[in-house]
Amino acid sequence: MAIADHNKSHSDGKLWGLCPFWQSGTTSSSSSSTQNLHQPQQHHSQRHRRAEGSDSRSSSTSTVSSVARSLLPTRRRLRLDPAKNLYFPYEPGKQVKSAVRLKNTSRSHVAFKFQTTAPKSCYMRPPGGILAPGESIIATVFKFVEQPENNEKQLDQKSKVKFKIMSLKVKGGMDYVPELFDEQKDEVAVERILRVVFLDAERPSPALEKLKRQLAEAEAALESRKKPPVDTGPRVVGEGLVIDEWKERREKYLARQQVEAVDSV
Repeated sequence: MAIADHNKSHSDGKLWGLCPFWQSGTTSSSSSSTQNLHQPQQHHSQRHRRAEGSDSRSSSTSTVSSVARSLLPTRRRLRLDPAKNLYFPYEPGKQVKSAVRLKNTSRSHVAFKFQTTAPKSCYMRPPGGILAPGESIIATVFKFVEQPENNEKQLDQKSKVKFKIMSLKVKGGMDYVPELFDEQKDEVAVERILRVVFLDAERPSPALEKLKRQLAEAEAALESRKKPPVDTGPRVVGEGLVIDEWKERREKYLARQQVEAVDSV
């Protein structure tokens, strides 16, 4: 109302001149109220921008960390020997054998598993298992070598058969089952992908000699596992009677004494 009267008459303007504090107070109050009306929106927009900035920073950080993890080399749990190839003697029309040593180089128990692109012509012994920290095993791989069409040796021919060795960190004391790799597939690591390399069985070579030594060691370990454990404890005869070596010798001595006494009579 005061603003409308100020526009109508000059006399009313004297009143505005006499009360400058009212004019300034009205203006300041209206401007402050207007500022207060817009202030929540400004704070909201600022918070929104800060939130977007933090989200973008966190997203970029997670992206950078994922990229960094992908660039880092995979930490292997097993050491393989040979490390890249599986060597087989080239004998067409026969089933031949190869060997690879697996050693657990981590501080935890590790389960391993073989996979091959030719499951009909290849199989592994053992196909999987669990190794304690520092434990090693020689796995034997069997493969049937097909007869070439022209009946000539083709050692230089690249084989398409591959073997993949996977590992999984497990708890100690548990039994191995292949389903472990399906239940914890996010924790499975591919250790190596081995390629098949044929060796001339009639020509001596360091790789062939090493293969023969590993196969012999694998067979010896298999035979030792087949043998029953040696019982070093006391023998139990009859209904729980424990006979040790001293008592057995004493009984034999008493029996001889009785025989000698009868003969003397």
